[in-house]
Amino acid sequence: MTNFEVRDLLARSNRLGADPTTTNYAGGNTSAKGTETDPVTGASVELLWVKGSGGDLGTLTEAGLAVLRLDRVRALVHVYAGSTGPAAPVDSPDGDESAGSVDPGRGGAGVGAVDSGRGGAGAGSVDPGRGGAGVGAVDSGREDEMVGLFDLCLHGRGGAAPSIDTAMHGLVDAAHVDHLHPDAGIALATAADGPALTKEIFGDRVVWVPWRRPGFQLGLDIAAVHRANPQAVGVILGGHGITAWGATSDACEANSREIIDTAAAYLAAHGSADPFGPLRHEPLPARVRRERAAAIFPILRGLASTDRPQVGHYTDTEVVLDFVGRERMPELAALGTSCPDHFLRTKVKPLVLDLAPEASLDAVAARLAELHAAYREDYRAYYERHAGPDSPAMRGADPAIVLVPGVGMFSFGANKQTARVAGEFYVNAINVMRGAEAISSYAPIDESEKFRIEYWALEEAKLRRMPKPKPLATRIALVTGGGSGIGRAIALRLAAEGACVVVADRDLDTATAVAAEIGGGDAAIAVQADVTSGAAVAVAVQAAVLAFGGLDLVVNNAGLSISKPLLETTEADWDLQHDVMAKGSFLVSRESARVLIAQRMGGDIVYISSKNSLFAGPNNVAYGATKADQAHQVRLLAAELGGYGVRVNGINPDGVVRGSGIFAGGWGAQRAAVYGVEESELGAYYAQRTLLKREVLPEHVANAVFVLTAGDLSHTTGLHIPVDAGVAAAFLR
Repeated sequence: MTNFEVRDLLARSNRLGADPTTTNYAGGNTSAKGTETDPVTGASVELLWVKGSGGDLGTLTEAGLAVLRLDRVRALVHVYAGSTGPAAPVDSPDGDESAGSVDPGRGGAGVGAVDSGRGGAGAGSVDPGRGGAGVGAVDSGREDEMVGLFDLCLHGRGGAAPSIDTAMHGLVDAAHVDHLHPDAGIALATAADGPALTKEIFGDRVVWVPWRRPGFQLGLDIAAVHRANPQAVGVILGGHGITAWGATSDACEANSREIIDTAAAYLAAHGSADPFGPLRHEPLPARVRRERAAAIFPILRGLASTDRPQVGHYTDTEVVLDFVGRERMPELAALGTSCPDHFLRTKVKPLVLDLAPEASLDAVAARLAELHAAYREDYRAYYERHAGPDSPAMRGADPAIVLVPGVGMFSFGANKQTARVAGEFYVNAINVMRGAEAISSYAPIDESEKFRIEYWALEEAKLRRMPKPKPLATRIALVTGGGSGIGRAIALRLAAEGACVVVADRDLDTATAVAAEIGGGDAAIAVQADVTSGAAVAVAVQAAVLAFGGLDLVVNNAGLSISKPLLETTEADWDLQHDVMAKGSFLVSRESARVLIAQRMGGDIVYISSKNSLFAGPNNVAYGATKADQAHQVRLLAAELGGYGVRVNGINPDGVVRGSGIFAGGWGAQRAAVYGVEESELGAYYAQRTLLKREVLPEHVANAVFVLTAGDLSHTTGLHIPVDAGVAAAFLR
């Protein structure tokens, strides 16, 4: 990084993006203007650095910036005017009206004209009804074309794709511009009397701009306000957020924070104490609440996955629990969110459960099914009310947010991060509704405008550009014994193929290490689980459900082995091995099946059995018998659970020495003694007795788990796959 403007821009962006009440994940954008030397001509060239499409301010790096030639961006004003009539010229540093200046008095500007005399709106408010084209006359197709033209303004190679907000940053004649979605700012932007409140709170330092869908014309509007109001530090964008500017990065950040802090202080000083009405439903006690959430979540996930599978996220923060328990929650939730970033993540409105927290689980399940059917009908009607001949097909009618009094909020998405962020955005929406209702009344943008953004051609194009999902995307896997050996290899492979993974192990430290190796909490979590305890297994499964919304793929891998002749095998040896493997697999399968059945999404249970379930190996009675028990559980459960769409299969490995926790724990030395070889040569010994003469590794077992669960064997259940490099004595017959 060589340009100080870029350095300052990134530092400012990261600071602003660190606070979720200032701007939400991947929301808002920031920019800087400056000069660099053109590598071809050697001349100085003015550039615009702006956060690219889809980037996140809190984690923004130089690679996430779009870099554009400023002269070319400003020349697009004339291209835009070509189909819409005379356009407002944009700001120019030399103050003339050549490309790059704004004349607020030009009648031809239409939408971008400035009406500084509007009562209550504040000096410099944009009046969308003044002469010219008016808000409704903006050509949305032309707006979409302008975004494509930004690509022709790019400077150099690499960098991010320019976003729809690029015009806002390029056309305003200020070296630095911030566009943010702060809770306090959107509260004013969605207040019914937002223009008057803006004037009262800020005087002429901040100007009200009525709602307009993001795009080139909005950039012209803001540029017009900036030129007509030199005393202003920014604008409140109706229904949307704020934009601020400054001559330096520090000044721009200070102006952004002034708008946010001033708005927040006004809300705190003048807002009513209980804008959501009296509390009707107290939150359930923490332990009871989480138990109820774990019981409801699989039901909700199944409903929310009607059109396509979803991953879930659960939120029971104080803000959420207060909102879902208030008298006015259903009324306000029905109004939906307003900021485009909000409802693109949360859908137009949430599904609200209208039962008391103490209602029976059966009553809750029945009512949720009714409400979900009604929600889908309502969403289809919304789509049909506003869809035109060129609108994209309806993407799905299931809710992204579900509110449950006394319990909290459940959010859903195509992956864990998307589900979590949707919940975070709805928390922002709750804060916005609280602020707007505290000083006025909450008045989000019209439903038709929400539809125009939700089914915007640009949003559709963005969805089409997303990479193809991995084979196990949206699937939630629980792997027992996942802290080492075969279990670790399975957990890593499933995660690499897109699954969310719950790494369960008696040793929490090793499970935590594997989960960390996979990634953060959006990809994997670690749970401590003693599979011999029904209570401990129930806690582990509950943790999986609360983390990701349910279960799809369960791997019974936990195991150990003690090699002794019959006469030396003690009852304790026998009981320990049967408790961990036979009983443990039974307990894990039973608890997991409760979730799989409640979801109604099918699923997979995979047993890591052994070649020894079939082969009568020497000095191996307890281990061989418990593995045979596991093998028959596969057959029994495949028959019992098939009606629920749950497939149960087994894998019979053999001779997995390298990386094996069992062999490292003493089994290797015992088996080496039985066969009369050095322990270090045991893997090679096992390989030589196979038909393929190949050593079996943990990764080979993981490969088999993936093949069984990735979808190509969707009609296979009750199968045992040998992963032993070929042991004729263990052939299935």
